[in-house]
Amino acid sequence: MSVLMVQGTTSDAGKSTLVAALARYFARRGVRVAPFKPQNMALNSAVTTDAGEIGRAQALQAQACGIEPHSDMNPVLLKPASDTGAQVIIQGRVLGNMQALDYHHYKSTAHNAVLDSFERLKNQYELVLVEGAGSPAEINLRENDIANMGFAEAVDCPVVLIADIDRGGVFAHLVGTLELLSPSERERVVGFVINRFRGDLQLLQPGLDWLEEYTGKPVLGVLPYLHDLYLDAEDAISAQQVRADAKLKVVVPILPRISNHTDFDALRLHPDIDLQFLSVRDSIPSCDWIILPGSKNVRADLAYLKENDWPTQLDRHLRYGGKLIGICGGLQMLGKEVQDPEGIEDTPGSEQGLGYLNYTTRLQPVKALENVSGFLSLKNQEKEKMDIPIQGYEIHCGITEGPALETPALYLDEEDGNLRPDGAISADGQVLATYIHGLFDSPQAQNALLAWGGLKGGSSLDLNAHRQKQLDRLADSIAEHMQGTWLKQFERAQNTTALREESQ
Repeated sequence: MSVLMVQGTTSDAGKSTLVAALARYFARRGVRVAPFKPQNMALNSAVTTDAGEIGRAQALQAQACGIEPHSDMNPVLLKPASDTGAQVIIQGRVLGNMQALDYHHYKSTAHNAVLDSFERLKNQYELVLVEGAGSPAEINLRENDIANMGFAEAVDCPVVLIADIDRGGVFAHLVGTLELLSPSERERVVGFVINRFRGDLQLLQPGLDWLEEYTGKPVLGVLPYLHDLYLDAEDAISAQQVRADAKLKVVVPILPRISNHTDFDALRLHPDIDLQFLSVRDSIPSCDWIILPGSKNVRADLAYLKENDWPTQLDRHLRYGGKLIGICGGLQMLGKEVQDPEGIEDTPGSEQGLGYLNYTTRLQPVKALENVSGFLSLKNQEKEKMDIPIQGYEIHCGITEGPALETPALYLDEEDGNLRPDGAISADGQVLATYIHGLFDSPQAQNALLAWGGLKGGSSLDLNAHRQKQLDRLADSIAEHMQGTWLKQFERAQNTTALREESQ
């Protein structure tokens, strides 16, 4: 059984991408491989087969491995609700909200859960690929570290250090990170990977030679900049793609605590759609749809929309015939009121909703976590159109009740064979709300929703098929651009000691 950890010199250096690439590379060679991230801070999450919650990146990496996601793959997930506090999720279940300092003291306890989950994965798979978080050189976070070198030292695994050359300063990042590690930590770094390189490799070679001579560590690969690469974002919002010839214009506000904005990847990649992530401080441009996304702090984000005159602008959008969609937290905002008497997301209190749909939401401690399937129920379509299948997932704390729910947007399958209504559609057919994430991911549901929203006869995009192609593209890239001898050595390695010996 082998373990390899990928750590980065900075956030967004390419850790998640390299783990996904290695996972697909080894899975295609018949290795039973699983991903693992001890601690993750992200607002994009996924529901696991054991009804837990993990970071979206680990769910993608599980897909790269050809296995179902499990809560053991990301035993500590932090979902920020404010600048100093977060919801703490341990092995897929909500523990509660903690301020940063409180969590810092709790990390020694969280460490036990991390090692517990890791041991289970280690006993089930031939290879575990571990992803670090941020940078291992954050001096202020070294005490009780469970995300980077603290974990690597605890389980005695080798580490590959990755840096993004497209950001600039790649040699300073690598050397500086290495210098800030302890002697034992430096020893377990088996080599470097340079990510997102564009240009002539011959011009880079003198720098690579210097780096290897200065550090005594090999450069295991220089990975090229892959244009138009799509992967589920762990947290950062993907760049806007403006299409001048788009048939449908969609606007999504960037809420301070926006969550699961991967809901919009299928629309962002669709050839007929121009999707724009818009600052709440900006005026809403002329568009066909506005989608209110999920939020980790619904009341605060709702108040922020009001402070920036979005209710007036939304009224104008609807008067001119535009569509308005709310997903999860967005559903809650579209109602009459959001109540949080127990302080689930913030201080106890309530916030008046936008009032487009007649229901009220009350936040409760128990979180709905479920992968779901069912059927669309779009108003003003023929009865037989209800057989349009849809798949997605629920992640929310609210209980929503009110007359508007009598005209649901979806019907979901229940274990007893019955159908459970979800969401609502307004009487005029312009406002749609649902708790279900992944609404646009499957081609059939996507086409039906686009037709409801005014785009008829357009093409469709199969997000899952597109994702699989991107994972194969990554695996092909590392097969070409990482040292083939090192990959073969790693594949043969039976334990971490052998791996370190072969890498030196």
